[in-house]
Amino acid sequence: KDSEAVKEALNQLSEVGWAKKWSSQPYVSRRTTSLRELTSLGIKNAENLAIPSVRNDAAFLFTVVGTTGFLGVLAGQLPGDWGFFTPYLIGSISLVVLAVGSISPGLLQAAIGGFSSFFPDYQERIARHEAAHFLIGYLLGLPILGYSLDIGKEHVNLIDEKLEKLIYSGQLDAKELDRLAVVAMAGLAAEGLKYDKVVGQSADLFTLQRFINRSQPKLSNDQQQNLTRWA
Repeated sequence: KDSEAVKEALNQLSEVGWAKKWSSQPYVSRRTTSLRELTSLGIKNAENLAIPSVRNDAAFLFTVVGTTGFLGVLAGQLPGDWGFFTPYLIGSISLVVLAVGSISPGLLQAAIGGFSSFFPDYQERIARHEAAHFLIGYLLGLPILGYSLDIGKEHVNLIDEKLEKLIYSGQLDAKELDRLAVVAMAGLAAEGLKYDKVVGQSADLFTLQRFINRSQPKLSNDQQQNLTRWA
C-alpha cells in the first residue's frame, strides 16, 4: 500500500526496459468536447453514458417476485391450512426484500451484485472496465494501490499520498484534476466502446464528482459537464 514504493519499482522497471509505457503520458490537457465527438470515437449511445443502468436491479427484483409468485401458487395446492398460510409466507419474501433495501441499501446492493454475476457479459464487463482504469493510470504514472471487482463500488484505487493530501485539503489544481478525471472515466469509456448500455458508471461518476468538489478553482456546471465528456 506504499505508493512511493510502487512508483519507485515501476520507475526502475521502466529504466531497464520492462515497463516502457509507465508514465509515458504524464500530462493531459482539457479541451472542449462534444457528444458528437464521443460518438465519432466509437462510444455507443454517448448521450446516455451518465444515466445509471437499472438492468441488474430490475432483473433481480423480477426474479424474486416471479419466483416467490410461482412458489406461492404451488404452495396453494398444499392440503389444509398449509395451502392457506404458506402462500402468504412465501409472498412476504418480496416485501422483506424491499424493506431491507429501504433500511439497509448496502445489503440489497450486495445481493444484486451477486445476482449480476449470472449475466453472460458480467465477467467481460468487469475485466474491460477495470483494465481501462489500470491502463490509463499506468500511462499517466499513477500507481495502483488496490482494486475491487464489485459492481457499483469504487473499483480501482490509484491515488498516491501526495494526491490524497490535496484531495482532503480541497486543493486539487486543474492539472491534477484532469489526470484523475481521465482515470475515473476510463472504465465508463471502455464499456461504452463495447456495449450499448453501460452498467458500471455510477461509481466512476461518483469518484469524478468527489474530485471536482475538492478542486480549485471551482467549476461551473457547464465546465463540469465538459470535463466529464472530455475525460
